[in-house]
Amino acid sequence: MTTAYYSIGEVSKRLNIPISTIRYYDKHGLLPFVRRTESGLRQFSDVDIDILTHIKCH
Repeated sequence: MTTAYYSIGEVSKRLNIPISTIRYYDKHGLLPFVRRTESGLRQFSDVDIDILTHIKCH
């Protein structure tokens, strides 16, 4: 089974959260398991999206 990964732009649109806010959460350790490509781009899994949804609700 392969895991789907989404770009920060896709996550931003899906959750209606600004990209800058997602970067802020990542920088401050609220998203500790976000993968990065070799070039440093964030890759978000469904679990990461669930975490962001939970953070957004509080």
